[in-house]
Order: sequence, then C-alpha cells, then structure tokens
Amino acid sequence: MGYDVEKSDQEWREQLSPEQFAILRQAGTERAFTGRYWDCHDDGTYHCAGCGTPLFDASTKFDSGTGWPSFTEPMVAEAVELVEDRSHGMVRVEVRCKRCGGHLGHVFPDGPGPGGERYCMNSASLTLEPRAS
Repeated sequence: MGYDVEKSDQEWREQLSPEQFAILRQAGTERAFTGRYWDCHDDGTYHCAGCGTPLFDASTKFDSGTGWPSFTEPMVAEAVELVEDRSHGMVRVEVRCKRCGGHLGHVFPDGPGPGGERYCMNSASLTLEPRAS
C-alpha cells in the first residue's frame, strides 16, 4: 500500500531515534511500564511520531493496567489503519498510522466505553501536543 508520507529506511533513521525506528518502522514493541506516556495524565493530542498526524485525544486515554498508553478510540477513525497481525503465534489487530504506515501498537476488544476497544499504543510511536490553556 502506498502512503502519503514515504521515506527510505535511511531517511527514517535520520529522523527517528533508534527506539522509534525499531517500533514505527519495524513493528517492535517497547517494554511495558517503560514508555514516557504509559502513566501520563496530561491533556492534549497524541500525534504520530513519524509524520505528525493527530491520532488520539487525551480525553480517551485510560489506565488499562498493561503498562502502555491505552485509548478507547482514535480521534478520527480514518487516521489509523487496522491490519491483521499473525506474528508471535497469535492473531491480533495491528494499528498503523494511515498517513505514513508507522506501527503504533494493537487494538483489543477488551476496553471500556461504548466501543469496547482498547487501543494499546507504544509511547515511542507518539508525541503529545499539550492542549492550549
């Protein structure tokens, strides 16, 4: 699939930290309870760390107890791409940024709220833009 933002691995490596590259471009996962946003309660908008696309509003973030930032839904459903992931002997639903294809995390059907979904994201895939007060 073609994305609006396409770069070579070298260009991504120059833009991203090694951890961000491993997660966003190679579908890695940060260790639980280590990312900067897993226990963050700041208000604002979470953007893709690769291309800056707004993805999640802090008002939809909740403590899932998993050690990763979790959200009930994306700001705009069309901002993310859901892809079947059969890696590691499991069947999961991977969440990617629809603009750059960056791996964000996975979505699970065990969340609170009317949709019942838990968007379990990697902190390294996100940047938080604080809401203007």
